[in-house]
Amino acid sequence: MRHRKGGFKLGRNTSHRRALLRNLATSVILEERVETTLTKAKAVRPQVEKMITLGKRGDVTSRRLALAYLMTREAVDKLFDTIAPRMGDRNGGYSRIIKGGFRKGDGGEIAFLELLGSEAVQEEKRKKRAEVRSKRAEETKKAMEDAQREAGGEPGAQGGSEPPAAE
Repeated sequence: MRHRKGGFKLGRNTSHRRALLRNLATSVILEERVETTLTKAKAVRPQVEKMITLGKRGDVTSRRLALAYLMTREAVDKLFDTIAPRMGDRNGGYSRIIKGGFRKGDGGEIAFLELLGSEAVQEEKRKKRAEVRSKRAEETKKAMEDAQREAGGEPGAQGGSEPPAAE
């Protein structure tokens, strides 16, 4: 019987599960949106909510507790400087889980775990990616045109791609 044995095991031993949840919580705070399985998202959501509650308290003890759990100092700084003030008027419910279908390889159910209010951050990331993509495409197009100009622009210099005219 597993009565009153709540919690998610995730098919891992204790240390592996704890490391997984810590890494996932750190990623959620840094990226504000992660794609993972539905079960992992449900398992890590309470941890993320606790970290945001610590960030809202804002004292030195809370910062030390968050630093002990999260994996990087950058995550703690972002938690206390940007995320916690953004959630200042909310009493819990700082994140949402969005189901995203099934993974092609093993059929695992995919979910997105994201912080509320991260829409602006996601839109900014999308615009930046589009800029980089268009810039890269422009550079590639320019390089191809230069290569064609060098190869096709001077037919005599390439070693006789055209036969000499007979008189």
